[in-house]
Amino acid sequence: MTDSKYVKETVLGTREWVPGKLFSITVSRPEHFDFKAGQFARLGLAAPDQPGAEPSVWRAYSLVNAPQQSPLEFYAIVVPDGEFSPRLAQLKAGDAVYIDRTLFGFLTIDRFEPGGTLWLIATGTGLSAYLSMLHDPATWSAFDHIILVHGVRTCAELAYADQIARWQGCAGTAPFNAQFTYLPIPTQESLPDTPRARITTLIENGQLETLANAPLDPATHKIMLCGNPAMVTDARNLLKTKGFVAGRRGVPGNLAVENYW
Repeated sequence: MTDSKYVKETVLGTREWVPGKLFSITVSRPEHFDFKAGQFARLGLAAPDQPGAEPSVWRAYSLVNAPQQSPLEFYAIVVPDGEFSPRLAQLKAGDAVYIDRTLFGFLTIDRFEPGGTLWLIATGTGLSAYLSMLHDPATWSAFDHIILVHGVRTCAELAYADQIARWQGCAGTAPFNAQFTYLPIPTQESLPDTPRARITTLIENGQLETLANAPLDPATHKIMLCGNPAMVTDARNLLKTKGFVAGRRGVPGNLAVENYW
């Protein structure tokens, strides 16, 4: 194993979900690269005019695959005029990308006591961390019911729908032992029996509980929030009034958050 803080890996492929906006990229996995579902890694690129040079710019992305799966996969949004994401989206199979060996983030299921209902609430590409958790059988064994809530603007942004449908189809059978509820919530387009509203609005007016057919009960429910900072802040404040609090001093709570664009 090298002592280098980062390693050069190879792009294996990309998939465009929304042209020019949302994409996934798969990358070869470094040796001895261990992580927990829900963590994120830093990807690096060399300067555009120095393709063979050391990486000059880095960005963090959550891993989509489970800890035991290869290759590595990342789900990202293209930031217009950004220094990093437009270049990352243009990479082709065989191109080089760097991966920092240090893993980051504490949005992992070991933040909670096992059992009860786990809410995975995301906006946009905040879905990434939850995909990694749902790929991992350990998540399905730890909880009785998993509710995935994904807030987006348009239906086209509901990425990974085929994979989520597969989880719906096999939920309740080994190794996917938990019940599973999926709530896709676009704000600018309509889905049957789904209000066009922000997640925070649905938390505040009680409709999210109605849609999931599950009350937000702090005694038996645990909630993760991952998405844009405004959603995370507002939802956290709303959930606090319902009895949901983050853990502290070694005492597990029932709320965990991560800002993610």
